[in-house]
Amino acid sequence: MFADELSKYDWDATTAEIMSMTAADVERALAADRLSDRDFMALVSPAAAPYLERMAQKSRRLTEQRFGKTMQLFIPMYITNSCTNSCVYCGFNCHNKFNRVILTMEQIKAECEAIRKLGPFENLLIVTGENPVKAGTDYIEQALRVCRPYFSNLTIEVMPLSTGDYERLTHSGLNGVICFQETYNRANYKKYHPAGMKSDFEWRCNGFDRMGMAGVHKIGMGVLIGLEDWRTDVTMMARHLMYLRKNYWRTKYSVNFPRMRPSESGFQPNVVMTDRELAQLTFAFRIFDPDVDISYSTRENHTFRNNMATLGVTTMSAGSKVDPGGYASCTDSLEQFTISDDASPAQVVADLKALGREPVWKDWDRIFD
Repeated sequence: MFADELSKYDWDATTAEIMSMTAADVERALAADRLSDRDFMALVSPAAAPYLERMAQKSRRLTEQRFGKTMQLFIPMYITNSCTNSCVYCGFNCHNKFNRVILTMEQIKAECEAIRKLGPFENLLIVTGENPVKAGTDYIEQALRVCRPYFSNLTIEVMPLSTGDYERLTHSGLNGVICFQETYNRANYKKYHPAGMKSDFEWRCNGFDRMGMAGVHKIGMGVLIGLEDWRTDVTMMARHLMYLRKNYWRTKYSVNFPRMRPSESGFQPNVVMTDRELAQLTFAFRIFDPDVDISYSTRENHTFRNNMATLGVTTMSAGSKVDPGGYASCTDSLEQFTISDDASPAQVVADLKALGREPVWKDWDRIFD
């Protein structure tokens, strides 16, 4: 399991190594055909900042070689904001006083029908809070079966599950799973996740192994930018990706780097990442792993997303609502965070086409299940 592998890497030593990188290390990484984790550290280090244009051009070239001039589109659908965790940065924190919603199957069906009217979406991300008693595996399975007739590709972002539960859901329409480790800093993890299922670092970290063992078609991973030093966190994630590719090589992978957005929690980021730094990170990951899917959500603003659309990003959300019932049910429930890009799907598509990118609504068909 990766939690054991992670124990081989010292957080402070990794930070020191990143900060010690030189221009020669960056040059070596940019010239390499196959990168090590040390090469990745060079590309996310401060020493790489003057090389941003070279990194951007290599990132663009590799992206077009592997993905063509395409952009995969998806839309999230929140079906609960009921949560038993007390994550200090999250609007769904169980101690926040607001109306908790668990959509019924009829409401979920109405959400699906409303989303279909927004555009020809085929990639749906189903998101829940973490409440295993009131909205556990049985509930998620029912939701998948309701959504399946409307969408060809179903991904979930829910509480970490057992291997058996993941495998069970693959027989009910599940194609992919997204899970954010949030931070790989084991020493400080409990500070941000003091109570609830999510406070168990090992259970969450090893969830990716369980997804791989269950034969999940695609696994998405990410860290929350704003908790710990981002360069060290993403290096640990790069190591995690290397491990997963080696052990579960039949699976596809995606990465995401969500920057913290305002929420009901009122939590202020410990680290603020600039647009330039996020661009550097995006280029670094593309150069490190040319085949990985890099996803940007509506946490990022519209102009920045357009600027990055030709330089390494391969998946974007559009028209997102981050509260349960946000598309049709009008439950007046609190959203998880404040989105930054409220452009309509039609506007996102128009901008992508103007940039010479072809929006892709579907890359999976139910016949393959």
